[in-house]
Amino acid sequence: MSEIFNEIDDELRKEQLKKIWDKYSVYIVALAVLIVAGVGGWRGYEYLATQKAYKASAAFDAASTLSDENKHAEAEAAFNALAADAPAGYRSLARLRAAAEAATRDAAAGVKLYDAIVADPSVGTNERSLATVRAASLLVDTDSYDDMVKRLDASAQAGSIYRHTARELLALSAWRAKNAAEARKWLDMIAEDSETPASLRSRAEALQALLPPAAKS
Repeated sequence: MSEIFNEIDDELRKEQLKKIWDKYSVYIVALAVLIVAGVGGWRGYEYLATQKAYKASAAFDAASTLSDENKHAEAEAAFNALAADAPAGYRSLARLRAAAEAATRDAAAGVKLYDAIVADPSVGTNERSLATVRAASLLVDTDSYDDMVKRLDASAQAGSIYRHTARELLALSAWRAKNAAEARKWLDMIAEDSETPASLRSRAEALQALLPPAAKS
């Protein structure tokens, strides 16, 4: 008896499915087509993005080779071309490298390009921080200590990714300005930071030795 009821249930389900299909088949087919098209489009996008990344990587390596061969003008042009057309990650790196190449011929031109990166909110925070300290490194022998502080104070604070370099540049600038107290302040920050790289710590100790003894209170 139960088999008869099962057969009746099966027939009822088939009839209900047929009614649903008859009523909504157009929408079901359209949805299926959209899903297939969406998956295919995403796969296509992934493929194109991967190909573009490979192309950008090869172009970046080629430009780096030009730089290694001291063909700085050609390297600068290659990095600028990459910065105009590459995916976002490579674009920022290419801009940084183009600024470095420009600096080999004209420090002011390099600073201008670094400053443009710093001012661009579309560039990542770490890349902008790197541009800040690189521009400052080009200016440490010419800019006043006060100007260097304006540039680097935020970068020199605890937690900043390039704080070690920023502190060293500020110490050097203060020392050049014969401001021993300020130089000592930055050198102390270098010495007290457990994450200061060993090579930078050694340079800081050498600079500390050049300072006059601290005044006793």
